[in-house]
Amino acid sequence: MTIQAILKIDKLGSQWETLDPFLVCAYHNDAYPKGNSELGPAAPLAGHNLGRDFVGKDGWRMYFGLTVPGFPSHPHRGFETVTVVRKGLIDHSDSLGASARFGEGDVQWLTAGRGIVHAEMFPLLNSDEPNPLELFQIWLNLPARHKMTDPHFTMFWSKDIPRHLSTDSRRGVTEVVCIAGSMTATARPPVPPPHSWASDPSADLAIWTIKMSPGAHWSLPPALASDTRRKLYFFKGTNLTINGQLVDQQSAIEVFSTSDVELINGTEPSELLMLQGRPIGEPVAQHGPFVMNSDEELRRAYADYHLTKFGDWSWPNNAPVHGANRKRFARHADGRVE
Repeated sequence: MTIQAILKIDKLGSQWETLDPFLVCAYHNDAYPKGNSELGPAAPLAGHNLGRDFVGKDGWRMYFGLTVPGFPSHPHRGFETVTVVRKGLIDHSDSLGASARFGEGDVQWLTAGRGIVHAEMFPLLNSDEPNPLELFQIWLNLPARHKMTDPHFTMFWSKDIPRHLSTDSRRGVTEVVCIAGSMTATARPPVPPPHSWASDPSADLAIWTIKMSPGAHWSLPPALASDTRRKLYFFKGTNLTINGQLVDQQSAIEVFSTSDVELINGTEPSELLMLQGRPIGEPVAQHGPFVMNSDEELRRAYADYHLTKFGDWSWPNNAPVHGANRKRFARHADGRVE
């Protein structure tokens, strides 16, 4: 007898609803054209609402960028961003003086803590071919005891992130990329920032991407804790079955975490994101870029930002990029370079 595995199914929107301890997940998939000499699109910008371009005309968006697509300087407090770049590159700059260029499978894990201002720009480096960009940005809450911790960012370079290949008896292949949370005892993801909920051994937190070939069969193993919650975001493919129940693509599926869940893919390649963790279980007060535990703490966050700007913005403008020729790198606030 097939065991019922699905608790709830929702349709995916522009921002994906999540379960505690996560706050939201944004999926960006932009078919950027060739780049120009300023690392912006070598294409007309007519019809793009510059300064707030989210429509997707011609298959891409400028977001808040005016010349280069992306998100110029903006503040955060009280949570973390986990940015998983599957295609393309991001240029990061922040109010601590740190900077980075990362992508093509890399992940940046940024703890905003008591406050940081950063810019996330999408330089279009290829002048003779398109510049596709695909990424997830996952907002992960911080428990109250760590909301005012020092800001911190960590790079998970693609080569250091475990990838597990599984071939079933029908020669279907499933690849699982473990950004957080291990599948095996021997292949562990890089260590998350020290005050992250993910660094708590009891949090049972996992962030995995799952890619299945046509017809592939794969069993999602149970979580470690009985109160862990997990959600699957089925964003590419046609359909799959979860413990015998048919699910169409563009669905967010909350599943039981205490037993194996069998996934059988349909006739096209499929991709899913899995977010799981034990809830933090604290009040959430969120407004714009700040996530605290009370309205009073939100008011204090805005007051502190207006007073201190969360540090010194030492960059020449609010949307810095790191040149046409620079390779992937990270320069930390203490001067250490990767």
